[in-house]
Amino acid sequence: MFKNYLKTALRSFRRHKLFTFINVIGLAIGISAALVIFLIVDYDFTFNKNFKDGERIYRVVTDYAFQGEPFYNSGVCGPLPEAAKNEATGLDVVAPLYNLSYKVTIQAKTPAKFKNQDVVYADKTYFDLFPRQWLAGSAKSSLNAPFQVVLSSKQAQKYFPSLAYDQIIGKQVVYEDTIRTTVTGIVAEPRGNTDLAFHDFISYGTMNSMSDMKKQLISWGGTTSSSQMFVKLGTKTRVSDITKQLNAILLKNRPELNKPGGYKPTFNMQPLSDLHFNAHYGAFDTPVANKTTLYLLIAVASFLLLLGCINFINLTTAQASERAKEIGIRKTMGSNRGQIIAQYLSETFMVTLLAVIISVVLAPFILKLFADFISADITFNLLKHPALIGFMIVLTLVVSFVSGFYPALVLSKFRPVLVLKNQAYTGTNKTRNAWLRKSLTVTQFIIAQFFIMATVLVSKQIHYVLHKDMGFRKDAIVNIFMPYNIKNKGLKDVYTEKIKQLPQVDLVSRGGDIPSTNGWSSNDVTYRDGKKEIRSELYNKAGDENYIKVYHIKLLAGRNVQPVDTARAMLVNENYAHLIGFRNASDAVGKFVEFGKTDKRQIVGVFADFHQASLHAPIKPMAIFPQAYNSDGLHIALKPETAGGYEWKAATSAMEKQWKELFPDDDFQFSFFDESIAKMYTKEQQISKLLTWAMGLSIFISCLGLLGLAMFTTGARTKEIGVRKVLGATVSQIVTLLSTELVLLVLLAFMIVTPLAWYAMNKWIQNFADHTLISWWVFALSGVGMLLTALLTLSFQTIKAAIANPVKSLRSE
Repeated sequence: MFKNYLKTALRSFRRHKLFTFINVIGLAIGISAALVIFLIVDYDFTFNKNFKDGERIYRVVTDYAFQGEPFYNSGVCGPLPEAAKNEATGLDVVAPLYNLSYKVTIQAKTPAKFKNQDVVYADKTYFDLFPRQWLAGSAKSSLNAPFQVVLSSKQAQKYFPSLAYDQIIGKQVVYEDTIRTTVTGIVAEPRGNTDLAFHDFISYGTMNSMSDMKKQLISWGGTTSSSQMFVKLGTKTRVSDITKQLNAILLKNRPELNKPGGYKPTFNMQPLSDLHFNAHYGAFDTPVANKTTLYLLIAVASFLLLLGCINFINLTTAQASERAKEIGIRKTMGSNRGQIIAQYLSETFMVTLLAVIISVVLAPFILKLFADFISADITFNLLKHPALIGFMIVLTLVVSFVSGFYPALVLSKFRPVLVLKNQAYTGTNKTRNAWLRKSLTVTQFIIAQFFIMATVLVSKQIHYVLHKDMGFRKDAIVNIFMPYNIKNKGLKDVYTEKIKQLPQVDLVSRGGDIPSTNGWSSNDVTYRDGKKEIRSELYNKAGDENYIKVYHIKLLAGRNVQPVDTARAMLVNENYAHLIGFRNASDAVGKFVEFGKTDKRQIVGVFADFHQASLHAPIKPMAIFPQAYNSDGLHIALKPETAGGYEWKAATSAMEKQWKELFPDDDFQFSFFDESIAKMYTKEQQISKLLTWAMGLSIFISCLGLLGLAMFTTGARTKEIGVRKVLGATVSQIVTLLSTELVLLVLLAFMIVTPLAWYAMNKWIQNFADHTLISWWVFALSGVGMLLTALLTLSFQTIKAAIANPVKSLRSE
């Protein structure tokens, strides 16, 4: 039976080569996209899934709110873990974690040095939550005493390449030239994908033996993302109960937070499953995945598969009349309806299987399209991804069923008596199937036009954010951050002076962060004016007298900071001047703002507002302090580059040369400010690229289907075309006749998709505090573009049919 099905299918494929090609290519594109997207989605959604009782593991995070706007920090104040162990109930495990970056020196006959390595301070409770196989040492004792260190297997081989694991135990590893540790354990690398892939574990008790670190452990007043806390809840413990207890502990140790006004920290619980997806808190050094993008990828794969299936259904049902006699003869010879359905489902299966084989070849190339925003660990390798083979099998069966079931149902209904009288495809059936094809064609062009509209708008918004005046200069500025942990602080001054002497440099500022960044630092401040008291959060940056000059930040009132200013002078932005009640910026000059009970600082100048973060966020109250002497950032304005010149490249090369002379143990890194701004919109640029890719493929698949329908329509109306030409119809009239119905379907799709696209895009663009307009031409351009594409596709077949010799047309039947 199967052999007969195979021979019949191959015979049908040879008879309808072009239609088979269109079906195979349409399905192959959709399936290859599905395979690639499965790899990407499976990679991200399997993060942190290999830990026992993972659903009961949480990271404690700190949230702030000021004037209704939330702020997020992945860390907690240093004393909280110990206090939670002693005072909170319902917790099975409390695991503190403190992560930093250190230079490493290996004490051996031939000492080895390694540049900054990510290091965590932890105790044995960490391995209670996130177990690893112990290759040497013991989880019970390896992190009990100060100055002990546990290494991962790869890190151990990196530090001690010629030694076995048991030989590494007892060796010395020195961090930052002062933290001398002894290796007490070696653990295997974590299984599966995880954000917790740490490799240097220094015993948590070591921090108590270091005065500067001990301060972090006893201060309730500060929060840093370096200080992390993971907990495992008891089986019957509710998250809300733990949250209440932790916040009660905070208020007990910071009673001033009970006062109204200002912004208050609040502890919340982040599930382990959320760690890899929450950009507010981050996931250590692992790039955070975006669930919206992943769901968009799934939608793209589903739509592309749907387009391929629609092509198959349309073309198969359109050809139904051509295969009617075959069905009639089969039924006359004794075939039942089930056998005919099986025949056509087997044909669909063969087409799908061929498409899957082609998609396996295409998938690695499509994977490269995503190379900019996926992990290098994602590769198309069937041997390494057994789940991919299972997915391919399921996908083949599902696509075969979805594409083939309805056509098989339609074809198997034909009655032998009517078939052999050439009446099988008339009346109600013909009308019903025509409406189905029209509906499916409209669906195709709804999907294609939605992708066009979304792509145009996202591109428009990206152009807007990259070219909008954000209140500062962006071009020709280089940012360098000097090492913060060097002993000889004077080297920073030396390096700064050397940079100033470079001939390509126009102006240099010593300061902290760049004007616009997703990171932030702030203070809770109070302004008092008689009876009026205004508590607020004030963002802060450090910069010398050249800071606002380098970035062309406009000074509205007062004066700039000066080298002779003490730490009590500051500049504030216009936003803060308005917040404390001054309509005119000049009226705020000379006023004092309280930073705590004893620290008062004077406003000496007011500068124009600029965006301190991406356009997702509104402008906030901000100050610039003249504490540049304690800052590591260099903000370097370059002179204009001549056409075709290499002055900027020469400048950065000279900066690197000076760096290596003064900071040989640290990597030289620099960035252009305009590129840093562009990186703030990486997610939007990725979505734009994804939509462009999806738009191109959806248009291609839709046009393939449109071409196939046009070929079938013109073929079925060959005699009609010949008669019309004999009666005097012109080429343009015949082209119009053949094209009108399909063009109307494209226009109907445009009318349906426009309000849907507007709603979706309006929701997306609200993520930006400052955004472009959703212009009418976005929809008009999409509609006209799709219409022209459809007309161009149809013209190949309709013009060919219209100019054909009518004598040949009338002989064709």
